[in-house]
Amino acid sequence: MGEMTDKLKAAGNKTAGSVKDGIGSMTGNTKLQAEGKAQKAKGEVQSATGTVKGKLGDDI
Repeated sequence: MGEMTDKLKAAGNKTAGSVKDGIGSMTGNTKLQAEGKAQKAKGEVQSATGTVKGKLGDDI
């Protein structure tokens, strides 16, 4: 459960973050752009966590 769940959440956060970042950039909304960048970074961390869980097993 752990690896796949983390990777699915990661994909969602990366996608949503990219959308927010893009809309913020197009509209000049720096707050939305920053939120998007932060959400993408969260997705990267979740993806890395999922990869580690996959290599070590879901018991961690």
